[in-house]
Amino acid sequence: MSASPARAAAFDILLRVEQEESYASELLHSRHCADLTPEDIGLATELVMGVLRWRSVLDAGIARVSSQKLGRLDLEVLTALRMGAYQLGWLERVPARAAIHESVELVKRARKRSAAPFANAVLRRLADNHPSRNAQEELANAAQDPSVLATAAAHPEWLVGDWCTVFGIEIARRICTYNQRVPVTTIRLRSPDAEEELRREGITLAPASLLNGARRIVSGDVTKTHAFADDHVVIQDEASQLVAALVGEGSRILDCCAAPGGKTWAVADRNPNATVIAVELHPHRVELLRKRVHARNVQFLHADIRELPVEQGFDRVLVDAPCSGTGTIGRNPEIKWRLAPRDIADLQARQIAILEAAMRHVAKDGKLIYSTCSLQREEGEEVVARVLEANPQFQLLDTGSELKTLREKHQMSADAGQELIRASFLRTIPGLQPCDGFFVSALQRFE
Repeated sequence: MSASPARAAAFDILLRVEQEESYASELLHSRHCADLTPEDIGLATELVMGVLRWRSVLDAGIARVSSQKLGRLDLEVLTALRMGAYQLGWLERVPARAAIHESVELVKRARKRSAAPFANAVLRRLADNHPSRNAQEELANAAQDPSVLATAAAHPEWLVGDWCTVFGIEIARRICTYNQRVPVTTIRLRSPDAEEELRREGITLAPASLLNGARRIVSGDVTKTHAFADDHVVIQDEASQLVAALVGEGSRILDCCAAPGGKTWAVADRNPNATVIAVELHPHRVELLRKRVHARNVQFLHADIRELPVEQGFDRVLVDAPCSGTGTIGRNPEIKWRLAPRDIADLQARQIAILEAAMRHVAKDGKLIYSTCSLQREEGEEVVARVLEANPQFQLLDTGSELKTLREKHQMSADAGQELIRASFLRTIPGLQPCDGFFVSALQRFE
């Protein structure tokens, strides 16, 4: 008997995530799952994301009962073991015998038949003493030390240690807890009738936490609706929507690192009479922008922002810089296993170069929004401090005042906003807010 379609798809996706540094969320919406039933897509998603979220805990459990060191195992065998361990500890509806059998079948399917008896023995031993979600969450809730929290919550110790230093252990705990659960799906309403359209199609909605034009999906698959197909709604995290809202109103708007295009589209919708220039360095990402952003007032430009062939200034500039993505681990759990401390310094240097290049294109009295979906100070506050020191013609604006403007325009919930402000910057923190973690600063040119 071969492995089930859902498990086979999940296995293939997990291998690609490891071997090619692909993103699981993208692969789950690709050809790998095109022929699966909705139920199988649900199981494949649970397996892929569950294994990636809890990888270090699963590996520790496997290592405890394995006769071989994990580093010596073929990736295919280790991946099958991780999937089996996750089903044993996290999926109560899956019988242990099914979890073991299916995982062994995946080993055979990968042409590692000689390892099948080993995989069977490991999983049988693990079935009697496996980690579980409840046990790990209890350990994480009791942890008073960053290393203990990191181990229990399946995060790298250096990353949790950094969060504990910056935010304190209680907030670090909430970040980790948020990252280990399925994040909420949020949409942006593009049509005044979109909400009613979705309700007629069986989608249950709830107000979002921050913006009046955002809604949470309570139940239903919004991607199967006519409202989604007709671009009346767009799936977009609420923190990402907030960044676009903070760009404000302008006649000429520059989006410096535009792909994949969610913020570009939101900015264009908020400024229907403006010219929006969306710049992207890589040709394939420019094509992604063209396919995703359906707004007539957007011009797409394949260029390096550091050598932008545009002379006229812009009254609004958005720099949503390439970053570590540590604020999006809840949606992209593979990030935490790929990232190393040395990467942050490399990213910071790139962010400073991009931001200083973008500042040259801000017109007098124009405003620049700098954002990253990162929780690391090195990619937020420290970047802004360094560029302001080198560019005295710019001043830091108070993002609290920017949020007040959104509330006065009834674009933001009346009771939302102040908890987001840290000094003059804005931060959303997963677990404190039900959205991705973003850093946002606003700069204005006065000379």
